[in-house]
Amino acid sequence: MKTKNRYKIGELAKLTGMTVEAIRFYESKNLIQASDRLPSGYRIFNAHELDKLWFVRRAKAVGFSLDEISELLELRLHPNDHSCQEVKQVTADKMAQIQEKIDELQSIHSSLNTLHQACCGGPESAEHCTILQILNSEAKL
Repeated sequence: MKTKNRYKIGELAKLTGMTVEAIRFYESKNLIQASDRLPSGYRIFNAHELDKLWFVRRAKAVGFSLDEISELLELRLHPNDHSCQEVKQVTADKMAQIQEKIDELQSIHSSLNTLHQACCGGPESAEHCTILQILNSEAKL
């Protein structure tokens, strides 16, 4: 039932490409909220909540967590109370987190490469496999 920018949850799901369960989850996390209830009990969402769902979807697509999205929604809701610098800081913080993960993954990759290069990879028994020996030792990779 869509009347004058009023949507049931299933309609929001179709419009955004999200699942009904995801939308319920976002509602449970207070990222969106129903504006009304029909006598049948269906929650009704307005166009503003649809816009917020699109915002959430785009923010998730670039890697923001739900807490970060909540913060961004607050900044979006009250833009006159916040500076562009505050918004930019959220992205700077996220980029720093991602760089930490990249550095950690590069370190893991390097360690795995060391293990991989140490092994002959032959058909003989793994009894003397260098990878297993290194992982079994206390040596630092």
